Amino acid sequence: MKTITTEEELRAEIGHPGKLAEHKVIAHIDQHCREFIAKSPFLIMSTSNNKGMCDSSPRGDSPGFVYVLDEKHVVIPERPGNRRADSILNIFENPHAGLLFLIPGLEETLRINGKASITSDSNLLNLFEVQGKLPKVAIVIEVEECFIHCAKALKRSSMWQPATWEDKENLPSPAKMMASHAKLPEYTEKAVNESLAESYTKRMY
Repeated sequence: MKTITTEEELRAEIGHPGKLAEHKVIAHIDQHCREFIAKSPFLIMSTSNNKGMCDSSPRGDSPGFVYVLDEKHVVIPERPGNRRADSILNIFENPHAGLLFLIPGLEETLRINGKASITSDSNLLNLFEVQGKLPKVAIVIEVEECFIHCAKALKRSSMWQPATWEDKENLPSPAKMMASHAKLPEYTEKAVNESLAESYTKRMY
């Protein structure tokens, strides 16, 4: 397998970015980005530890669940999960993080790169109350880069076109996969399904 290892080799294959792509990056949250974030119910957060081992984590809630503190900072509530805390543990070792915001039906996405920190400040956490419950901590991103990513990936994937979606009965079974991977006798596919259902109905917030 031929491996490309330098930018010079890469550019020989793919060329250089156009003028618009070179100039579209800003270093703050402007009004356009605020509007995008306010309408986004879902993002993917990428982090890595100090060894370079990477992780991508989905985050979602009602549109606008990410709070824009000011033009340089956004705050993401840490809702209840499985308590692995992969992203947070990575941030302790390496603060650099990347966010990809999606809006259903819109094929362009918003990317934010910056430095992350973890807060338990009650004034911030109070902003994220849902059903009388507050997150224990939140993730603060200090914005270094912010830009729109073009729609080609979502157009090629037909992500937002229901006609292309598989019938639900043909989709992979997450419970079956988890039971197979964990290899714990007490966690059969049925037991995992029940655990997931309980979590989804009683521990969302």
